[in-house]
Amino acid sequence: MKFQIFDLGLIDFRPALEFQKQLFERVKNGKMNHGLILCRHNPVVTLGRNAPRKNILVSEEELRKRKIDLFEIERGGDVTYHGPGQLTVYPVFNLNKIKRDIHLFLRNLEKRISATLGILEIPAVTRENLTGVWVNDKKIASIGIAVRSWVTFHGFTLNVKSDDLKNFSLIRPCGMDIMMTSVEDELGREVNFKRVRELLIKEMQKWPK
Repeated sequence: MKFQIFDLGLIDFRPALEFQKQLFERVKNGKMNHGLILCRHNPVVTLGRNAPRKNILVSEEELRKRKIDLFEIERGGDVTYHGPGQLTVYPVFNLNKIKRDIHLFLRNLEKRISATLGILEIPAVTRENLTGVWVNDKKIASIGIAVRSWVTFHGFTLNVKSDDLKNFSLIRPCGMDIMMTSVEDELGREVNFKRVRELLIKEMQKWPK
């Protein structure tokens, strides 16, 4: 599938969200078929719609001390953490031009992430009734989307660097008592972030029509 790629690099959450909303309007209004935003965020905790604040295990004051922003947003899912060691991806796809099936869209995201990890020789799996991608009992990728007028926004994060997992201890990731892992943790070595990004883009381009 063809889409325009926007690499925002390392960016705060707010300007990335504003850019995403602008791109959403372009896709919804037919000025573009599909867009794919890739970035890395400065530390931020986000709460999905209806996510209980009790899943943040420290106070907002503690988050501020740690220079971690907090946002309540309109995506599905619970609470998650974004940091510079993750590849964050926002597919702004027009499902009117693919297939109007949100469940299928989520499953295809999981397949593209799993295929990327497979190239890196990481045996990723999905779990029944749970959105995201796992390696054994640890989660490596989290997904939380929103859909309006059959155009998707928000997206997923893939944990790449091992040194950016500690902040997950401040929350109950996705509202669950789970452990997180990363590409580097699973491979036991340093990983080139750019290579993971390029592999992911190639897999996203294989999106079924």
